[in-house]
Amino acid sequence: MDHLWSPWRMKYIRGKSKTKGCVFCAAVKKSAEDKNLVVARGKHAYVILNKFPYTSGHIMVVPYAHIDTFEKMETKTSTEVMFLLRQSIKTIDKVYQPDGYNMGSNLGSVAGAGITDHIHFHLVPRWQGDTNYMTAIGGTRVLPEDLHETCEKLKAAWPKDDKSA
Repeated sequence: MDHLWSPWRMKYIRGKSKTKGCVFCAAVKKSAEDKNLVVARGKHAYVILNKFPYTSGHIMVVPYAHIDTFEKMETKTSTEVMFLLRQSIKTIDKVYQPDGYNMGSNLGSVAGAGITDHIHFHLVPRWQGDTNYMTAIGGTRVLPEDLHETCEKLKAAWPKDDKSA
């Protein structure tokens, strides 16, 4: 029998984290040297790689404001969130050429939100046939690339000419 090891997932499965408080607020305060996985920063929101991704390039757009619901978000923030999602699509298209995307937010724990106290928006690149037996039967995702390598690729490809929303 072959084994596929992904020991980094155990922290997620057991719900244990070294971070006290909000993981999104803590991540954005770290410097790039601390390997914070932040791809891009706007005035009101930022783009960060999902630490427990479904696919390579799975990012989240997160407002700086620590708010838990969509209706609490200021208009300037929601505008920038949409702008950053658009920029993320352009960047991921350039780096990974996916066939499509899943995009959205899980609002509340009953809707599947793992982090309920800080709203965030997922963008998951998808490829034809990317759901295979590993995910469907084994409950395991296979990522071909280290997260920090993905982060560096996306940072390098991020559009430099577009202005923030």
